[in-house]
Amino acid sequence: AWGIKVERVEIKDARLPLQLQRAMAAEAEAAREARAKVIAAEGEQKASKALREASLVMAESSSALQLRYLQTLNSISAEKNSTIIFPLPIDLISHFLGGKEE
Repeated sequence: AWGIKVERVEIKDARLPLQLQRAMAAEAEAAREARAKVIAAEGEQKASKALREASLVMAESSSALQLRYLQTLNSISAEKNSTIIFPLPIDLISHFLGGKEE
């Protein structure tokens, strides 16, 4: 069999219409955004699993929860915020108001 076998073709200068360039750029941007969303979703999933595991550990020890609470307050105070909100249990607040919720 006679013929020509082409092993490689090299293009040195290709000029694409501006509209095609824009379409290719938009497609590449959409692909990047899709990958970023997948990466962000995977990060959220890992974070939620870590939070679940941490909550299970803290549920076993009230002192661990109290230490975490104090650590959070410490980190908030280090940020030079002018207002710090202290979350208090409802039963503690109702005790000071004179009523007791049941």
